[in-house]
Amino acid sequence: MLVAALSLGRSGVYAVVQLIALATAAGGVAAGTATLNPSRSPRPYLDLTYQLLGIGFALVPVLLCLFLLAGGTSGRGPLLPALARVCHRIGLDLRRPGRDLLHGVGLAAVIGIPGLGLYVAGRALGFTAQVQASALNEAWWTVPVLVLSALQNALLEEVLVVAYLLDRLPRLGLRRPRWLGRLSPSAWTVMWVVAASALLRGSYHLYQGYGPGFGNLVMGVVFALVYWRTHRVMPLVVAHTLLDVVAFVGYQYLAGPLGLT
Repeated sequence: MLVAALSLGRSGVYAVVQLIALATAAGGVAAGTATLNPSRSPRPYLDLTYQLLGIGFALVPVLLCLFLLAGGTSGRGPLLPALARVCHRIGLDLRRPGRDLLHGVGLAAVIGIPGLGLYVAGRALGFTAQVQASALNEAWWTVPVLVLSALQNALLEEVLVVAYLLDRLPRLGLRRPRWLGRLSPSAWTVMWVVAASALLRGSYHLYQGYGPGFGNLVMGVVFALVYWRTHRVMPLVVAHTLLDVVAFVGYQYLAGPLGLT
């Protein structure tokens, strides 16, 4: 659990504080702005360096999760084959490219279309901040960096929040409450583990407002249930990457013409 606390758990705590700051500021949440993929420097190649460093270091928790799933320092045999076996076990591989792509596109549509509607409704009702999905300067590397950023987000969230937590949380042996006595132990495990994963996912999106927090909580439930049933994280990575690529690249080039800036 320390892995989550050091990465996305930490982000969740800060996101809650940011939401409180937005809600108590003049104009409330609706007057706030959440900027994703900000420019780090007016100098293009320095900005590119910062962007790539940020993406690279953000993937370290993914490697740590895979390392721990492989048994950490107590694992037997060479490390690389052990990591390959873990990737095979959680479905982070290319064994089923066509099926994973198809399922990923389907999940992206199921989550993305209602999510866009929720964002529009949230802006109209005042419980969602204005989300600037990209604030990078125009350069030849802008789109590749946005795609890499989308892939980084997908790998970090789906490996840590879904594959890793759904492997580790059941080992805590959380007891079923007495008032849920009719619920089987296996069903109770699924329920609380999926809820914990979804709550974590929703928490670190709260800096965008209540709407994105709720939308990502629902996304977390769907993704966790899909993984629990299939034990393949790759369709989730595909879906998440597609959602972010459409949001990041679309905003970068359509925000101005559509009057979203």
